[in-house]
Amino acid sequence: MVLDRIVSKPHDRLALALSEDIAAVNSLIRLRMASEHAPRIPEVTAHLVDAGGKRLRPMLTLAAAQMCGYTGPYHIHLAATVEFIHTATLLHDDVVDASAQRRGRPTANLLWDNQSSVLVGDYLFSRAFQLMVETGNLRVLDILANASATIAEGEVLQLSAARDLKTTEEIYFKVIRGKTAALFAAAMEVGAVIAEQDEKTVQALLDYGDALGISFQIVDDLLDYTGTDATGKNIGDDFRERKLTLPVIKAVAAADADELVFWQKCIGKGKQVEGDLEHALTLMHAHNTLQNTRTQALYWAGKAKESLDVMPDHALKTMLMDLSDYVVARLN
Repeated sequence: MVLDRIVSKPHDRLALALSEDIAAVNSLIRLRMASEHAPRIPEVTAHLVDAGGKRLRPMLTLAAAQMCGYTGPYHIHLAATVEFIHTATLLHDDVVDASAQRRGRPTANLLWDNQSSVLVGDYLFSRAFQLMVETGNLRVLDILANASATIAEGEVLQLSAARDLKTTEEIYFKVIRGKTAALFAAAMEVGAVIAEQDEKTVQALLDYGDALGISFQIVDDLLDYTGTDATGKNIGDDFRERKLTLPVIKAVAAADADELVFWQKCIGKGKQVEGDLEHALTLMHAHNTLQNTRTQALYWAGKAKESLDVMPDHALKTMLMDLSDYVVARLN
């Protein structure tokens, strides 16, 4: 019964279907995160890589390649590349955000120091580029290099937009397209490109990754205000950290003069007292911003599924469509 429940989740079914390839990716990751001269590198990397993440992004690459009939070895390299890029960004993000916990464990910057986290992140980016080059495919190198630049650009944009009440929904979507959706999209795109698919197929899989990533991030931001212990989110963390995510941006846009004073105090100036989170939630409910945010998450999940319409029937296609539903099902 327990096994049935576990495998009923789309990402677990995907992991089961791709288990042989995932094992190969994990072996390659362990091999390439080694360092002969700096033992701290594998220590720091292993702490994050082995922390129980779902390997969602590399699974997207493996699924795309398999769905497109690829039979060569380089989808393993590309999936490991995607995971290295993701892990490097997490190491850097935790330093920027001064985070103390990730995936239920102390962050690397807390266990070691900021310098180690930044430099090990740099090392993983370098390893990622080595793996890309080994494929001998200039186009996948271009895709993943562009994705890496876009991720960094999104993070810098978020830094400049943070706590600025003039931040619009347009800016928010630029941020999440950069920091989250770019790697989802690239992960799918390189799977199709390495399989030498036509441009229609490449675009369809890219669009799926982009829409899935956007939906994923909107849901993550919404769960900060609507989640439960079961979702693994601490309610109000984004509010306490003064992050302008979509529910707050919508509430600020709909605010009257008194409400703007409240948002400026809590988000703009960071002067929060007990009861402010509850009042913020009251304002969001009054302006229906939580439901409107949920509607947008559902829209992007639907876009992800629609993107796969051009793909022929395949068990992995069904799992990917179910995955887009599952991303938003976390809101129920």
